[in-house]
Amino acid sequence: MVKAIRVHKTGGPEVLQVEDITLPAPGPGEVLVRNRAIGLNFIDTYFRSGLYPAPQMPFVPGNEGAGEVLAVGPNVSEFKPGDRVAYVATLGSYAEERIVAATSVVALPEAVSFEAAASMMLKGMTAEYLLHRTFKVSPGDTILVHAAAGGTGLILCQWGKALGATVIGTVGSQDKADLAKAHGAHHTILYREEDFVARVKEITGGKLCDVVYDGVGKDTFIKSLDCLRPFGVLASFGNASGAVEPFNLGLLGPKGSLYVTRPTLFTHIAKRDTMVEMAANLFATVASGKVTVPVNATFALTDAANAHRALEGRGTTGSTVLLP
Repeated sequence: MVKAIRVHKTGGPEVLQVEDITLPAPGPGEVLVRNRAIGLNFIDTYFRSGLYPAPQMPFVPGNEGAGEVLAVGPNVSEFKPGDRVAYVATLGSYAEERIVAATSVVALPEAVSFEAAASMMLKGMTAEYLLHRTFKVSPGDTILVHAAAGGTGLILCQWGKALGATVIGTVGSQDKADLAKAHGAHHTILYREEDFVARVKEITGGKLCDVVYDGVGKDTFIKSLDCLRPFGVLASFGNASGAVEPFNLGLLGPKGSLYVTRPTLFTHIAKRDTMVEMAANLFATVASGKVTVPVNATFALTDAANAHRALEGRGTTGSTVLLP
């Protein structure tokens, strides 16, 4: 028996229930992982609330974690018991142990801690595809990062700066502005006090941005289009403020023949070779010191409900992990 968080009905943080579950032995192509740290992400709240439909009820939330392999199933040759690993996978991470497909697991270098790995598999790999695949950032580009003091935001700021871009970040408070600047943002905009479109125009001398990375969603989507120069890209990769409402595609023409995309990590990592390549790029960048992954809060796994309250209440910065 292992402890896990299960959801029997969608709703607020109070639906996260601590329960004992029994796991089967890993099947063909599977590994059993003892979680040492579990990543907390907004996507967890989307499944909990019902914004994203879970494949079945009840379910165990969570998509990322890091720990040690306890056992491997038939046809698994890449991993063995005792290996340090990290993963980003389907639901099931909020547990002391979990079974995961070996194709979703990567070897974890000794230079990267369990806490850092658990907090960057989803967020760090998201930053990897946004910066290198959705819009390949080059020296001289100007990028706008919404929620720049959040877990993904801080990684985007650091990595964007390392790639030679000018980084503008929107934040909700002066403390968060200071944090974003300490992690690579050249300019910050206090979106509660300032019109971020006007400030972007001012900061860029009217040239605007090559790309906007928007994990906020509903509250920022339309105004983000006005921050882009002609042929610019809006990458909408999250819904922290709610889902983006339907909009008139015709707006993109007069605003500068803009591009809008809604990428997901799971499309990018569907091919094992691509996932391993992305993880290697991420781990190497972290090991080099160009990007640090600040774990600014930890919660016991059994306190997952309060972790969700803190995340949704904008009470967190950087990454938060759950510890079994």
